Amino acid sequence: MSTFISLLNFTDQGIRNVKESPNRAEAFKGLASKLGLAVKSIHWTSGAYDMVVITEGGDEATMAALLSVGSLGNVRSQTLRAYSADEIRKIITLMP
Repeated sequence: MSTFISLLNFTDQGIRNVKESPNRAEAFKGLASKLGLAVKSIHWTSGAYDMVVITEGGDEATMAALLSVGSLGNVRSQTLRAYSADEIRKIITLMP
């Protein structure tokens, strides 16, 4: 099972409608579930990013399907593939 960390920033539209952000997060969970992904946590943050989302399941192609969320115009995202200690150990064994 793959883990992804998404760093989100509100667009101008998203910050204008920030009061709807919790409802949009619930809608996101529903979309992710339909794609076979589990949203492990959603955090609203201060600092360089407005939100951090942890998602598990699927693969990079499935996660890329969530790019449709960006087309709604409320957030811009950067998604990182995260590896557990066991996963990185397997990767390291492949190194020459």
